[in-house]
Amino acid sequence: MSLDKNAIDKSIPIPLYYQLKQHLREYISKRNVGDPIPTENELCAHFDISRPTVRQAIAELVTEGYLVRSKGKGTFVTKPKVQRDFRLALSSFNQEMREKGVNPSTQVLDLFKTSADDAVAEKLNIQTGEDVFFLRRLRSADLQPLMVVNSFLPCKLVPGFDTCDFTREALHVLLSEAYNFNLTLMRRSIEAVAAPKEVATLLKIKQGSPVQRTETIVYTDQNIPIEFTLGWYRGDHSRFTIELRAE
Repeated sequence: MSLDKNAIDKSIPIPLYYQLKQHLREYISKRNVGDPIPTENELCAHFDISRPTVRQAIAELVTEGYLVRSKGKGTFVTKPKVQRDFRLALSSFNQEMREKGVNPSTQVLDLFKTSADDAVAEKLNIQTGEDVFFLRRLRSADLQPLMVVNSFLPCKLVPGFDTCDFTREALHVLLSEAYNFNLTLMRRSIEAVAAPKEVATLLKIKQGSPVQRTETIVYTDQNIPIEFTLGWYRGDHSRFTIELRAE
């Protein structure tokens, strides 16, 4: 089993489920994706603890994306979900993924000039029918499709945008360094939805699978909306942290 019985100390005030959870995380880190973990009965007997204690530890590890249950088969090691941090600082997807030890990649699916419909025009505070650039990207982490992102930007603010290589260029870095915009604010909404067919195909999931749909508007220091984005994140590989501070 390779689990240390002495890892759980019943004489200290730390909850037993939490001690077990932390020890299982260490155990999981040394296993391969798809490896089974001991059964609940085995864990109960090994550590001499109750089944509710074991179940709580395993349930939290499943929620956090370290384990996956398969009905009638057992509980298995899986790849932890990619954590996205929506905090007070704006950072690029590539930068954030590398900081987490994940290898990011981007596939550009579409990049062209089009006319803003009513919804896009409202978000970008421009007139309906004005020219906008449309950029659709498939973003992956360790070659696993993670999200589909559709971005709209006013053509008048970013001339030549459609000549950029977004497999190499980070969009927000480009806006800051090439176009000299100071990006200071991002407003984002998140909702859980069923994956539409096109998105499901790109993310390699079943149509109707849970995804997190986001709407994002990025503003300059002049309060100009420079980018409006619709995103779809795989629900089985994404977790979000939103940090709030008291004023």
